[in-house]
Amino acid sequence: MGGVLIDYNPRHLYRKLIPHEAEMEDFLARVTTREWHTRQDYDGDPATATRELQALHPGKEALISAYYDRFDEMLAHTFEPTTALVERLGSAKVPLYLLSNAPGFLDAWLRGPARTTHPFVRHFRDYVVSGHVGCWKPDAAIFDLTCRLGGFKPQDAVFIDDVLANVDGARATGMSGIHHRSPEQTIAELRALGFPA
Repeated sequence: MGGVLIDYNPRHLYRKLIPHEAEMEDFLARVTTREWHTRQDYDGDPATATRELQALHPGKEALISAYYDRFDEMLAHTFEPTTALVERLGSAKVPLYLLSNAPGFLDAWLRGPARTTHPFVRHFRDYVVSGHVGCWKPDAAIFDLTCRLGGFKPQDAVFIDDVLANVDGARATGMSGIHHRSPEQTIAELRALGFPA
């Protein structure tokens, strides 16, 4: 999802909350760090993580709360060439599944509000969110789970991700893999595999 279809970026939210760019960058680098957030993609609990971080940074409680309270604002921007690709593949009846390392609450967001704000997500037959299912990319378990949910074999699937380690993980289970580096390259590789891209 992030990096391929949606431009996940905390700056989309925090530019509204911290007017000075340098101050905002310092907050993101020292407080709501990428490492802190990434733990919630695995087995972390966003509510607990928020309280613990607030205890470490007195005076910044509201800014820290905003991270997960207004998480959808970090996901407001999409990459149009790849979302248009999803629309084309979905309209051509290609079975699509969205697989993301993300906090568990994003599962409900994808099945609810995101279907209005980002209509392309309706083309996915199901969503596998790491924090919701308790396994994550690049581990084989999340690819196996996706295959079971969709009722297909790994060798019948193509996995697309902007993180090479995740692509390698999918390939290790028998899936074809595309390392997304640009929309043009991903579309060309899908066409080469015979998809109506």
